[in-house]
Amino acid sequence: MRRRASGGTYPIEILIGEATELSCELMAAALQRHRSRLSVVACATHSVQLLKKYAEKKPDVCLVSAHLRDGGSLGIQVTRELRAEHQGARVLLMIDSPERDAVVDAFRSGALGVFSREGSFGELCEGIQRVNEGQIWANGEQLRFLVDSIADKASPPAITNAKGAKILTQRENSLVDLVAQGLTNRDISRELCLSEHTVRNYLFRIFNKLGTSNRLELALYAISHRGAGGEHLIPQVASPRAQAAGVGN
Repeated sequence: MRRRASGGTYPIEILIGEATELSCELMAAALQRHRSRLSVVACATHSVQLLKKYAEKKPDVCLVSAHLRDGGSLGIQVTRELRAEHQGARVLLMIDSPERDAVVDAFRSGALGVFSREGSFGELCEGIQRVNEGQIWANGEQLRFLVDSIADKASPPAITNAKGAKILTQRENSLVDLVAQGLTNRDISRELCLSEHTVRNYLFRIFNKLGTSNRLELALYAISHRGAGGEHLIPQVASPRAQAAGVGN
């Protein structure tokens, strides 16, 4: 599938999933009037219809409401199914309010971005462009929800690829859990009885294995894989209020 760059010749092709035909039409009209190069290629109000439209159109980005006509929270479920059937699918999920459970469930389903309807239309358009580029779209508070949700789990499952094979060793998984809990390299070295130099080497190996580049991306990768159970493309973090910490902390 050819990806449209935000500044390229081709517009970003979008599939909209909303609960009503009217909502679809209003969203499509607004997006196509925006100064960004956005093109709505299809709309769907039911989960089955959305999956069918994606297979037909292969859009660059799916803009999906958490609630579709055939049931509450089916936007979450259809995102999970979409990611299972089409690994390259990029979804920006629209949620009614930025509550922790809604944000975490959205990312666990495999969405690359979350947009609260309390946000501005400009932020929505920017989120579409960032998701099209393979970046995670979320604000600072939403990212904290993700990191907190990892820390809340005493024994989270191992990170696996699409075939269910473990990507990291047991020691590396333990280190990922400690990073997600906010521990520094010094804290981790004490916890695991390793030197700080060894901890840094472990982190570099983990980053290389997963394609991440800093602690925040590592935490986001962990929550998406442990929730969705499938191999993700590795996104960068695109957030106006997010700060990412690197290996040396």
